[in-house]
Amino acid sequence: MEFHSLEVRQTALSLLRGGTSNAVVARRLNVPLGTVGYWKHMDRAKRGECPGPHRPDCHRCDGSPLDTQAYAYLLGLYLGDGHISHYSGHRVPNLMVTCDDHWPGLMDAAAEAMRQVFPSNQVCRVRKTGCHNVKVYSKHVTCLFPQHGPGRKHERRIALEAWQQEIVDAHPWAFLRGLIHSDGCRITNWTTRVVAGERKRYEYPRYFFTNKSDDIRKLCMDTLTKVGVQWTILARGSDPFNVSIARKESVALMDAHIGPKY
Repeated sequence: MEFHSLEVRQTALSLLRGGTSNAVVARRLNVPLGTVGYWKHMDRAKRGECPGPHRPDCHRCDGSPLDTQAYAYLLGLYLGDGHISHYSGHRVPNLMVTCDDHWPGLMDAAAEAMRQVFPSNQVCRVRKTGCHNVKVYSKHVTCLFPQHGPGRKHERRIALEAWQQEIVDAHPWAFLRGLIHSDGCRITNWTTRVVAGERKRYEYPRYFFTNKSDDIRKLCMDTLTKVGVQWTILARGSDPFNVSIARKESVALMDAHIGPKY
């Protein structure tokens, strides 16, 4: 091990305190870069200048403020196309929402909602084939999304906690927007009718929400009912996976508060 005199160490600290970079100090004094970094760290710790551990705020753990409207939207996204995982090489879990590249506006909205709900954490986007995964890492993701558990969401019970239901009741359209933006769509249907002996084509807009989870579909249907939207179940074969909104007045409500993906 190489030892350096007290004079060399004091000279290094003087330069570092004056703003000289670690690399420049190492070259000028012929001291290993790691040693300079260690000296700087110990000097800052002695003077109480080291940053403390990263402790992001959490609405559930310490009562920190929560943007409830952004949360309602993000909750809808999570229940549709969201996923929470914790990789072995990472210190904390992550919340990920997969967004199709055809909808850049949706991707921006998902990222902004994550920033509002997790203001102390960085949001990133990971490119995949035809889509991006919008992600945020935080040790508190499972605090705010207690529906996380082993297996797929449609293979286990999904129920909102009382505090989550209060938020959804306060911001039902934000919640529905998240559901539609993740597992829903607005399409144009068409049909034909015979008018005055002539067959004519008619087009009309329609919303769908498609999800295999009975519990998540019920959350969608219950919230639609609360805001005055009429819906029906459209089965694929024997599978009732589709919630359909086709009545003119209900589609107008959906257009006013949600609209097509963009």
